[in-house]
Amino acid sequence: MSAITKLRSPVKPMVEPRAILCSTGNRFKASKTEIAKKKPQVTKSPADSSVTSNFSSSADDSSSSSTTSSERSSVKTINSGKMITPSKRNGSGTKLNSDVAVGNIPPESPGPVKRCHWITPNSDSIYVKFHDEEWGVPVRDDDKKLFELLVFSQALAEFSWPSILHKRETFRKLFEDFDPLAISEFTEKRLMSLKVNGCLVLSEQKLRAIVDNAKSVLKVKQEFGSFSNYCWRFVNHKPLRNGYRYGRQVPVKSPKAEYISKDMMQRGFRCVGPTVIYSFLQVSGIVNDHLTSCFRYQECNAEIEKEPITELDLLSM
Repeated sequence: MSAITKLRSPVKPMVEPRAILCSTGNRFKASKTEIAKKKPQVTKSPADSSVTSNFSSSADDSSSSSTTSSERSSVKTINSGKMITPSKRNGSGTKLNSDVAVGNIPPESPGPVKRCHWITPNSDSIYVKFHDEEWGVPVRDDDKKLFELLVFSQALAEFSWPSILHKRETFRKLFEDFDPLAISEFTEKRLMSLKVNGCLVLSEQKLRAIVDNAKSVLKVKQEFGSFSNYCWRFVNHKPLRNGYRYGRQVPVKSPKAEYISKDMMQRGFRCVGPTVIYSFLQVSGIVNDHLTSCFRYQECNAEIEKEPITELDLLSM
């Protein structure tokens, strides 16, 4: 070997390849496989591996602790009666036993009962009971009850429904349980003795009208068999269902009430205007004017469907 060769230093490999001129004058770079061959390999030291393992273990501990805390929170919420889904971390979560959770939830309490608009939270209890049990229920084959409701509808010009209901037993005692035959025999002296606390229970005009109406009921019974048949024949013995949604839609009178009023006046009845007659139709159940949102609307309809078909119903079909 010559001296010139010994003096030459060995050529160090280049990590980054340099651009080389081709014979055509274009530049090109070395391929990726050549770079991978020349790229030095880096080995991990023991210290680096320990740091990585410590980091992974701490992450696992935090994940397990979060899962445990979520389980505890879920157990507390179940015992309190409210089921809350535990939070999930890294796609894993604790599945609750639905049977146990649902079993501990108390049943939902029903909301307040919906009634007609004229019943409010401040209404008298006797008035609420009257709405729930009597108003709008069809009254058939009971002439005394129908005559009582007719008298009360006339008394609405002087008293409200709650006042009348509180005095109901007094009215029944003074008017012989609303027996038309007994009332038709009232004398002038007996009529003027119908007082409560020194005052007449109703005005003289109303009292005289009640006596005259009792006599007219007796005449109607002779012609139609009963006062009930006379009243129900105007609707073919089937209650009318108006199905109003709002209280402002409920009228104070109707064409049907005007027709009945004229017919009764021709038969000798007094103080039976269209407004009085429409109130009578409502309370006696000849007209179902409960609002559709009221729970009594469907109940009154169901009671009508349960009623047996009579001979009069067959004749009207």
